Amino acid sequence: MALNAEESGRFADLLGRHTDSIVKRWTEIIAGSLRGRLSQGEVERQVRELHDALTGSLRDGASGHGMDLQADTARELRAVLSELSRGRARQGFSATETAISVFALKDALLEAIKAGGRDGTLADFVTFGRLVDDLGLFTFESYSRAREELIADQAEQLLELSTPVVKLWEGVVAVPLVGTLDSARAQVVMERLLQTLVDTGSPYAIIDITGVPAVDTQVAQHVLKTVVAARLMGADCIISGIRPQIAQTIVALGIEFGDIVTKASLADALRHVLRLSGVDTARRARRET
Repeated sequence: MALNAEESGRFADLLGRHTDSIVKRWTEIIAGSLRGRLSQGEVERQVRELHDALTGSLRDGASGHGMDLQADTARELRAVLSELSRGRARQGFSATETAISVFALKDALLEAIKAGGRDGTLADFVTFGRLVDDLGLFTFESYSRAREELIADQAEQLLELSTPVVKLWEGVVAVPLVGTLDSARAQVVMERLLQTLVDTGSPYAIIDITGVPAVDTQVAQHVLKTVVAARLMGADCIISGIRPQIAQTIVALGIEFGDIVTKASLADALRHVLRLSGVDTARRARRET
């Protein structure tokens, strides 16, 4: 809700005349709702910053066409509210705890208006309260966006951690897959494997699906695409972790791996690769001499 110039001036005057009492009461309500998760000093600092930004926007509105949260004159106020919301989201506070940081201003205002003892008390409280509601709504929306960004970043980090590419031997890398393999994760697997092949120059890659609970047509297609991509980079791929149950499922679904080598375990796949690279032959030659 926008305030006209006269209303903005009255609100700014109220905040200015009762700064200390409003900040004190506002801080007490917020600190009580946060149950000690932020220090009293930190809460008071945030409240004063918000108080000053709001007062400044109201004074600009009083000297112009009124106070509007979406106007350029309220840019600093929006920035303070957004920073407050992002900070609360990063610290793990709930949306309710964040919104109270703004809505608590209503109680502080009511006490200040009553202390003023002038006419129009109820009308002013209703008018000012609507603006506080707009501030709270803006804060809630900013908190929601910040929370969504935080969740997306955490999901991306977990996705990267769940798809490691490890070097098993000189020229041999492996991708141990654990859990469900969907399209998004398959894309990350492919990108990380190809980048590792470029960085290490490895001619062999093992894709281990021991930790994949079930293999369906979609999972098989993701694995096959990864194999084809690795081959285009000049690396031979071996699929390991083909347990009896998975083998039966693959046969039942009619999935064809073509000329791709498959092994029952990661150890079998590594032994196969070492034989291809001549490691076993070299060991036997040393024993014979």
